[in-house]
Amino acid sequence: MRKTTRLRELINGDEILAMPIAHDATAAKLIELVGFKSLATGGYPTTATLLGKPDLSILSMTEMVTHTKNITEAVNIPVLADGDTGYGDVINVMRTVHEFELGGVAAIFIEDQLFPKRCGHMEGKQIIETDEMVAKLKAAIDARVDPDLVIMARTDAIAVTGIDDAIYRANKYREAGADLIFVEAPQSIEHMERINREIDAPTMIIQIEGGKTPLLPMKELEQIGYNVVVYPVSTLFAAAFAVRGVLEELMKTGTTAGYRDRMYSFDDFNRLVGLEVLREKESSFYKATAPAAACSSV
Repeated sequence: MRKTTRLRELINGDEILAMPIAHDATAAKLIELVGFKSLATGGYPTTATLLGKPDLSILSMTEMVTHTKNITEAVNIPVLADGDTGYGDVINVMRTVHEFELGGVAAIFIEDQLFPKRCGHMEGKQIIETDEMVAKLKAAIDARVDPDLVIMARTDAIAVTGIDDAIYRANKYREAGADLIFVEAPQSIEHMERINREIDAPTMIIQIEGGKTPLLPMKELEQIGYNVVVYPVSTLFAAAFAVRGVLEELMKTGTTAGYRDRMYSFDDFNRLVGLEVLREKESSFYKATAPAAACSSV
């Protein structure tokens, strides 16, 4: 089964689909290892990982595609890609979808922020007109080769024009053909309930530690009506905290010995990144063939 088809089944399944965001390929492997059925990529963690900078539209489309492709190739589960604003007008959107699809993603989202955009939980956002976003979504749908590639529409209207306009836009985006709807940064459970009551489409929400949206258990989000929940910064924040911890230990004591119980072992990490598999593959090409029998004459 194609990953795109599998993701559609998961989105429309009986249980909410949890997607942690992988900030790099190793995090993606860990997400798959512990049993998650899909994962996502995002501009915030990717910008921080590649550049050490905030999510302010600093990365190019090519950089995002390359980073996402590395992640999709590291795992066997479906990946949702952050397509940002589509990196321009409808023609740019078509190329964006094309490049991400070539990179192996099972889904991509396009948002209605004005470029240069910023993280959905930051201040100062601006949005484009509804009709312009509808055109972008139609272009995205037209550009996909695999009809099961999931096209998600994101609106950031809550912070700019309010919840009513956000719901209006979401329904327009659904009418345009979006497979999944993401109303960004609802600030209350009441907003979350309205979104799922008044939008006739599968819906997604994100849970950012320290963000604007209330943090709720998966089951509560499922009961509210959400089909998908994404955790954008959990792996990134945890990894950064752990790295700082081991560095402080090293600076303070001159050794990492006291931190070893919070680190992967050398052998376990090599297994995580697939060293044994590649070594076996490598050796299969070098296996010696049996020597040919010597010729004899009578």
